[in-house]
Amino acid sequence: MLSRQHKLLVMKIVSLFSVVRGYNIPIIILAQYLSAIFILAPEKRALDILLDSYLFLIVFASAVTIASGYIINNFYDSQKDLINRPNKSMLDRLVSQKTKLSVYFSLNFMAVLMALIVSWRASLFFSAYIFLIWFYSHKIKKYAIIGNLTAAFLAVLPFFAILLYFYNQISFEEIENHRSHFTIISSHAIFLFLLLLIREMIKDLENLKGDLANNYLTIPILYNEAVSKKVITVLTFLTILPVYVLINVYDVGYMDIYFYVCFITLLFFLLYLWKSNSKEQYLLLHNVLKFLIVSGVFCIVLINPSVLWHGKQLISNY
Repeated sequence: MLSRQHKLLVMKIVSLFSVVRGYNIPIIILAQYLSAIFILAPEKRALDILLDSYLFLIVFASAVTIASGYIINNFYDSQKDLINRPNKSMLDRLVSQKTKLSVYFSLNFMAVLMALIVSWRASLFFSAYIFLIWFYSHKIKKYAIIGNLTAAFLAVLPFFAILLYFYNQISFEEIENHRSHFTIISSHAIFLFLLLLIREMIKDLENLKGDLANNYLTIPILYNEAVSKKVITVLTFLTILPVYVLINVYDVGYMDIYFYVCFITLLFFLLYLWKSNSKEQYLLLHNVLKFLIVSGVFCIVLINPSVLWHGKQLISNY
C-alpha cells in the first residue's frame, strides 16, 4: 500500500499530466512524423526521416512548447475552468500555480535550447512561438474572432517548423520544382486549420457560462448563439475547397476515403449543431471534431500504405 505522501505525489503527477494534456502530446508527435514521411518528404526513406536527429529535436521542441502552452493557458483560465470544467479544475489545482510556472519556464528553456542545436533560425522560430502562445493566453483569447483564429493558427504552427526544416535543405533553384508539392501541403494545412477553427467556436458555445462570468468577448456573448452557428456552418462548407484540391487536382492515395467520410460526418454535425442548445450537446460536437482531427492523423498513412510493410524491410536491412 502507498503511504499518504506517495499517494499525494502520484495525484500531483496525474494533475500535472492533466494540465499539460499529456494524452495529446503523443498524437502531436505522431502527426508530425507522419506528415514528414507522407506529405513533406515522400521522396525520402521513412527510416532516414525517423533517424534524423535534427528532426527529432524539432519534433520534441514542438511537443515541449505545446505542453508549456497548455500550462500557461491553464494558469490564466483557472477561474473560468472552475465554472466550465469543475472536476478537471479540482484535479489541476493539486499542483500549485508556482509549480506550474516553474515547469512552464523550464519547458520553454528546454525547447529553445533543443531548437538552438538545430539552428539559430529554429531557436528564433520557437522563441516567437512561445511568445505568441503566452500573448494568446494572456490577452488575445478573450476577444471574438481574432482569439479563435489565433488558437487555430497556433495549433497548426508546429507543422510549419517541420516544413521550414525540410525546405531549408532545398536549393533556391529546386523550389520551383516543389510548387505542386507545396500546394498539397497548404491544402492539408488549410483543411486542418478550418477544423480547428470550427472546434474553437464550438468551445465558445460549450463554455458560454464561464466566458460570460470572466468577461470573455466571444461571438456567442457579443452577438448570440445563432450567429455563432451561422459562422460555423460557413466554415464547415469552406472545408470543401481544400478537400476538392486534394482529391480532384492532386493524388492523396487512399486518404480520399477519409475526406469523403469526414465530409459526410460534417453534414450530420451541422444538422445536430442547429438542434443543440446545451453544454452536453456542444461537448458531443466538440468530441466529434476531435475524433475527426485525431483520425485524420492516423489516416495520413493512407496516402501511401505500402510504407507500412516496406518500412519493416528497411529497418531489418539497416
